[in-house]
Amino acid sequence: MTANLREIGMIARALDSISNVEFKEFNLTKGQYLYLVRIVEQPDIIQEALSDLIMVDRTTVSRAVKKLIADGLVEKRDNPANLKIKHLRATDKGRAIYQVIKRENDYSEAVALQGFSDAEVQQLNAMLMRMRENVAADWNAVKKGQHRNY
Repeated sequence: MTANLREIGMIARALDSISNVEFKEFNLTKGQYLYLVRIVEQPDIIQEALSDLIMVDRTTVSRAVKKLIADGLVEKRDNPANLKIKHLRATDKGRAIYQVIKRENDYSEAVALQGFSDAEVQQLNAMLMRMRENVAADWNAVKKGQHRNY
């Protein structure tokens, strides 16, 4: 079982490293491109929902969002019904960079899945989604201060 997670980790780190180098020209490093992608794909998302979507703590999301705002890629908008809630939306500049990120993602996915049949890709997607759902339960528990029993 450990070998499977190691392989997933190696793939994720390699693709993240490639992206960090390729997106450096946009001042997007340390995985910040991922936040921009999710904000573009889900306009008006709030930071807490972004935290849950990416599965990182709120402090990390807050730091990344502040940088994206400072770089003019994202803006916060007030919720008229509740001024404590701030919605995140990509700027025109952020949406333009998203197009580059999307092309890189499509290319990386095509490279990673070379030689896989359509059936294998569907099976892999289903298994990875199941794994994410399994891990999400622990992530949510730990996020709330609980400890896993192992």
